[in-house]
Amino acid sequence: MTAGEPRLENLGAALERAALDPAAGVRLLDRREHDTWMPWSEVLAGAQAVAARLEASGLEAGDRVGLIYPTGRELIEGFFGASLAGAVPACLPPPPRFGSLKSYGASTSAMLEAGDLRMVLAESRSRKRLAELLTPPQLGVRALEELPPATDRSSRQSGAATADEPALIQFSSGTALAPKPASLSHGSVLGQARLLNSFWPEAEGVRHVGCSWLPLYHDMGLIGCLMTALERPGELVLMPPEVFAARPAIWLRAISRFGATISPATNFAYAYCLEAVREEELEGVDLSGWRVALNGAEPISADVMRAFAERFGRFGFRRESLTPVYGLAEAALAVTFSDVGRPFVSRRFERSSLAPGRRVVEDPAGRELVSVGRPVPGFELAIRDRELTDLDQGGVGRIWTRGSTLMDGYLGRRKATRAVLRDGWLDTGDLGFIYRGELYVCGRAKDVIIVRGRNHSPVEIEQAVESVAGVRVGGAAAVGHFPEGSPREQVLLFVERMRGARSDGCENLAEECRQAVLAQTGLDVDHVEVLAPDALPRTSSGKLRRPEALRRYLAGDLGSP
Repeated sequence: MTAGEPRLENLGAALERAALDPAAGVRLLDRREHDTWMPWSEVLAGAQAVAARLEASGLEAGDRVGLIYPTGRELIEGFFGASLAGAVPACLPPPPRFGSLKSYGASTSAMLEAGDLRMVLAESRSRKRLAELLTPPQLGVRALEELPPATDRSSRQSGAATADEPALIQFSSGTALAPKPASLSHGSVLGQARLLNSFWPEAEGVRHVGCSWLPLYHDMGLIGCLMTALERPGELVLMPPEVFAARPAIWLRAISRFGATISPATNFAYAYCLEAVREEELEGVDLSGWRVALNGAEPISADVMRAFAERFGRFGFRRESLTPVYGLAEAALAVTFSDVGRPFVSRRFERSSLAPGRRVVEDPAGRELVSVGRPVPGFELAIRDRELTDLDQGGVGRIWTRGSTLMDGYLGRRKATRAVLRDGWLDTGDLGFIYRGELYVCGRAKDVIIVRGRNHSPVEIEQAVESVAGVRVGGAAAVGHFPEGSPREQVLLFVERMRGARSDGCENLAEECRQAVLAQTGLDVDHVEVLAPDALPRTSSGKLRRPEALRRYLAGDLGSP
């Protein structure tokens, strides 16, 4: 948006404006690396056709519509079509190619119920299978072509929604059976997109191009990538997450091939590239144009970022492109940003000082944490103790934030909303501290493990085994558990072995992990369970779902080496 241009009220108006720029749009990339160009004008036409059919089906303004599609044209047109029809879309994950369909059905059904959806649209190939998996069955799952054709009656395709009205439902990271539907307004979504675009202004003749494999049912993919490309307006190269999972080199090749300047990912994805990308797959690749490599959505490892910068520096990648960030769905995404173009900052702190209520102390032999920067424009931070008293700089406590793009609340959940939103401030549920003006995140409040009166962060335990040969980087989850009759909380550590590692050496690998944790943290792990690659449950953004891992382990359903 140029200076002096009126601020857009809703997503429909943003799409209509973007459609005026023939050089802006979405480029869809498939597993064979074939690309299909969709200018925003084409997206608008497709969305208008979807909106007309939704209106003809009896959909009313404000109704909530679930979209279960893989990344592609149908999902994008369906999302904006629902928005043009005055409805509130919610993107949901499609059925997994691998993994438990029973678990998928249960978690997706919980989302449908939590979102109180009026209608669910899905691609025709998977509609019947979804209808069998999901409950309540009376909701129904419909393919777009099954809806009645458009009528000649007056259409609501005028983008008349106000900035305060709901634009979308974004499910926050949580347990599989207790999803939290965050309601985000048009003003919050577009405000967040404007905020993000302010970090990479198009100056000096540079026209930014985004590239993403992140799923559109996650806030970093939907708002951080698709909505920023819409608001700019600009070009986004988009590939399905399963393409990245199968061949991560395609992501790096796409950045090079299409001249992408901005591309976000999770820490796990950077680690996965180190593990799975082969040198011969990068012949001719040039990553020198990748100016902003955002790293967020899960704990950030300095070791992974250093290794990524070193290895892919041979292909032009610059260490200062790595940009650690912090955010969450309830804020419509970003809360803090590191300085763009500055090498990332990490510091080591005495482990015992990282407990809630303590003040951090730097220690060359301590736990290394990565700064996630300062609050983005329009946001504030506060670190608070259990009594909600603000702590001074260096004090460890719960991270609270206040800002211009916070959610309106959890849909239909007043109690849950009141638990996290107080006087305009949001309790993120994360633990951290501000040091030299920048935020450091050191754990989740609910994930803290207490052994003999001492608090231990699961991340600290997990990072202790990252250097153990045979363990996947980012493939460890530590949990606390009170067995029946036990007088104390026991520490369980689940580790995924690397692809190609022998499965008959699990006992040795488990012992090496136990010794690594003992050496780095002084904590004696009660049990180490070695798992197959990709056995640990994760959220759509790659965050470990530790409670779900424990639940599956106790049920005997976590996976085998």
